[in-house]
Amino acid sequence: MRGGRPAPATALALAVVLAACSASRIESGVFHSPKGYSVTIPDGGWRISPRGEADIELKRDAPPGGMLADATCKGRERSRTLSVLARHLTFGLTDRETLESDSHPVDGRPAEHRVVRGLVDGTPVTVEALVVQGERCIHDFLYVAPAANFEGGRKDFRAFVESLSRDER
Repeated sequence: MRGGRPAPATALALAVVLAACSASRIESGVFHSPKGYSVTIPDGGWRISPRGEADIELKRDAPPGGMLADATCKGRERSRTLSVLARHLTFGLTDRETLESDSHPVDGRPAEHRVVRGLVDGTPVTVEALVVQGERCIHDFLYVAPAANFEGGRKDFRAFVESLSRDER
């Protein structure tokens, strides 16, 4: 090593090790996020959607639906109320009707819950949104399905949310 900089081979090896340590992983049906939390992937046809921007996105064909989990550990979100953050998860819906709105703890942490029916590009959908205040992060959970099929995935979504736990690594 010269001038305090690692040799190219050493730098490459270090980058590979750091990437492996910070990557998400799935073990025995449990998604582990590098942000320090895990959730269990529900059975019943749910599969990981690889194109998502959230930490994990799941889709199912029958009955159709999608769900996601994402954590934000930096930025202004930590200073906003859970109610405001839950409302943000349903932006994009038109002709909105709030069906449920309540607060209840998840994994012993404060959480805000909404179920909203509305239209996305003219299609009727129902959205269940839950925001959980973690120690370091805000955890967002979202379930979306055609309005006629919404109840068919709700039990799976509840299990997905209730499986939230801190990874002890």
